[in-house]
Amino acid sequence: MTTAYCFDLDGTLTRQELLPLIASSVGLEDEISVLTEATISGVLPFDKSFKLRVRLLRDAKLDWIHAALSEQVEFDRHILDFIASRPEQCFVVTGNLDIWVKPVLDRLGIQSFTSTARLDDGRLDGIAHILHKGDAVSSLRDRFERIIAVGDGMNDVPMFEAADWRIAFGGTHSPNRLLVKLSDFVINDGNALCRLLNML
Repeated sequence: MTTAYCFDLDGTLTRQELLPLIASSVGLEDEISVLTEATISGVLPFDKSFKLRVRLLRDAKLDWIHAALSEQVEFDRHILDFIASRPEQCFVVTGNLDIWVKPVLDRLGIQSFTSTARLDDGRLDGIAHILHKGDAVSSLRDRFERIIAVGDGMNDVPMFEAADWRIAFGGTHSPNRLLVKLSDFVINDGNALCRLLNML
């Protein structure tokens, strides 16, 4: 049976939420952190929160963002090893903007689904498309017989609803309560997560 493994990016594959790191490059950590926490907990819908966060960060220079992410982003070694053992079956599914997270995705070296930026003269002008994670998972159905989703936040709910197996992962912070209810498994350690993925 062919299986696809769909991973959220922020706080799942990475040990940090990325937008607060991006915000630190322009001195907007507090504002972005409040919006990020409200989104993770489900208080603020992802689409609305993301539009607000993009508006706040629109003037941040792309090279500053890439430098901040390249220097500060850390991955769980066990999850990286798992991905490296089956790169054709692993996918990043993130609502983050493609142009912002490119250096992180390049380091992972696997296929990804992202939101896409609208550019004007090479500068961020807004959002061209906000990714619906359920659509990303569904698009893999013609290639894979089974889909396993791993995530931690409220915006992962559509991905979980479209997947066959659902794992709420608390490697960085406790997973969202609704996500936990939808989950088949709840795991808080990268090594344990990979052992489970190898057994499923």
